[in-house]
Amino acid sequence: MAFRRSGVQLPSAPFFVMEKKKEFQIKIIVDDSITQGEYTNFLSILHNPTEFILDFGRLMPGKPEVKIKARLIASPYHIKRFLETIKQNIEIYEKNFGKIKTDFGEQPPPEDIF
Repeated sequence: MAFRRSGVQLPSAPFFVMEKKKEFQIKIIVDDSITQGEYTNFLSILHNPTEFILDFGRLMPGKPEVKIKARLIASPYHIKRFLETIKQNIEIYEKNFGKIKTDFGEQPPPEDIF
């Protein structure tokens, strides 16, 4: 069995040696215009074969519209990686602070969580 990469035929598995990944650190810089963040309680997701579009918005009680505060556009690969990272962080959060309640039955969630 041979592996294909960018149209190039690679040797069969016993002779295929993957390059060692070099470790590096990324310096994260948050622009001043973003440091305050945006509170959102609404998410709309659209997708096509090559990208996902995530619209984050704020739904206000008693108002029939949602104001979109941020839009993220990413590849399916990156969205799946984001999902894995969020799942890991929810596990850590729940281990430290308890299970996040999401089942409110037929009652709407308490207003103080928004």
